[in-house]
Amino acid sequence: MTGPLGVTTRPVSPADAPAWGRLRQALWPGEPNEHEEEIARFFAGLANEPQTVIVAEREGEILGFAEISLRTYAEGCSSSPVGYLEGWYVVPEARRQGVGRELVRAAELWAKGQGCTEFASDTELENTVSADAHRALGFDEVEIVRCFRKVLQDP
Repeated sequence: MTGPLGVTTRPVSPADAPAWGRLRQALWPGEPNEHEEEIARFFAGLANEPQTVIVAEREGEILGFAEISLRTYAEGCSSSPVGYLEGWYVVPEARRQGVGRELVRAAELWAKGQGCTEFASDTELENTVSADAHRALGFDEVEIVRCFRKVLQDP
């Protein structure tokens, strides 16, 4: 699907794996091998999530991606399944040009095609840039959640 400024959105392909990996690393810094392994599992059909990935490209350059899943529940939603934006990233030089909007639009269309009537996402509390981007695309903030963890010790 071609949108504004010649940006095309389409499902990710195995040839996109290196670019997708670099963008994942930019969004979720960590061990590059971890991203490579997750991408390999996705293309092998072994990943539980994401269930689909959409990339945005212009003139053959991958500018961003959206990872989407179906969840049985999402905060603030009353239907099931819910389309869920698991990850969303646009390279800095392509931001504020409609690339993120096109990715989310394509993700919403995928979710509708799966029978969803609601679409959800999340971001970390301190990520105000992401929160603003979500609001600009019509998302309503429904909850703020603090997550906790405890390591279980042997008795």
